[in-house]
Amino acid sequence: MSTPLAERIRPKSLEDYISQQHLVGPNGALTTQLSSGVLSSMILWGPPGIGKTTLASIIANQSNRPFYTLSAVDSGVAAVREVINKAKKSDDLFSTKNPILFIDEIHRFSKSQQDSLLGAVEKGWVTLIGATTENPSFEVIPALLSRCQVYVLKPFTKEDLEALLQRAIEKDELLQQKKIELKETEALLRLSGGDGRKLLNILELVVISENSDAIVLTNEMVQKKVQKNTVLYDKAGEQHYDIISAFIKSIRGSDPNAAVYWLARMIEGGEDVKFIARRLVILASEDIGLANPTALVMANNTFQAVNTIGYPEARIILSQCTIYLATSAKSNAAYDAINKAQQLVKQTGDLSVPLSIRNAPTKLMKELGYGKDYEYAHNYEGNFTPHEFLPEEIKGTSLYKPGNNSRENKLKAYLKSLWNNKYGF
Repeated sequence: MSTPLAERIRPKSLEDYISQQHLVGPNGALTTQLSSGVLSSMILWGPPGIGKTTLASIIANQSNRPFYTLSAVDSGVAAVREVINKAKKSDDLFSTKNPILFIDEIHRFSKSQQDSLLGAVEKGWVTLIGATTENPSFEVIPALLSRCQVYVLKPFTKEDLEALLQRAIEKDELLQQKKIELKETEALLRLSGGDGRKLLNILELVVISENSDAIVLTNEMVQKKVQKNTVLYDKAGEQHYDIISAFIKSIRGSDPNAAVYWLARMIEGGEDVKFIARRLVILASEDIGLANPTALVMANNTFQAVNTIGYPEARIILSQCTIYLATSAKSNAAYDAINKAQQLVKQTGDLSVPLSIRNAPTKLMKELGYGKDYEYAHNYEGNFTPHEFLPEEIKGTSLYKPGNNSRENKLKAYLKSLWNNKYGF
């Protein structure tokens, strides 16, 4: 069986495409573009196995456009230029249906490779569709990003994944030869990790390993089959998110030994140095924060350094930062504070800024009371006066709760001395 199940049942139209209704539903952004016949260049951003390649293929098929595809893993500038030259010679060049150039894993393209796309995208020689699992704000150069719409693909829900399984059983010619009953799906869903392609690979693995024509899929059966044949579906790169999760949780849990082990797993697996370093920067604020503000400085310097140095020496810098963060005091108070603040904004809407702290650049604004009664902190002893800075409707709301660590305990005492328990410090 040479063609994998995921490829055999790849949807050909939006009607067969499962999930992403915000993009492909009746009022979806992509549905509207396809109906109008005018497509903009775009970046499809989402987790692996969510259907980015399939969606690009459907867009090309339903818009009746020539479709060129490249993988950023094994394509250089020369390959990009070759495809662009082919696209320029296309019969559809001077129509509204210019060719589509699909680039998988566009986040792996270097700056020079991305630069080579700019002219073709700007002149309309191609409509670019890039697929990425990484935040395009970090991985796509600004000049190219400004010429593309970014569409976020959401992770599959349980219902989506079960629909994928059912569709495969009902539509695939080879699976139709057997009588398959989906009695339990939890093991299939858990082992796939939400990756649709991996889910179908596991389903096919289990089915072809059964001699019987009548197969009842249970959690126990799936688990046993997969354990015996792990190598058949556990391909390189599919543990990407599991290992970065283990890495982050080890640092958060203050275990430098485990953290360095998972770091080594990523390095040996060829993980992008920027991907690792960026996660360290995020963790430095999310999990350490004000317990040790130097952690963010260390992580940010690490990000800059490894981009300059590269592998193999970057591994030493990553190791130093990893151990520093793992052995640092921890606090998620800053992370909690912004989460609470955003939730409060969603609940209360656009509350008015108190008049006393509004800007008053004009005479009229001053006459209306803008800036009136504002108390300039530096005019008071200790550079502090207990002014009210929150909107009236939520005054006194406490969002920042200092963590229980040496530095934040000092912050707590300081804030308590200033505000006299107003915020519950």
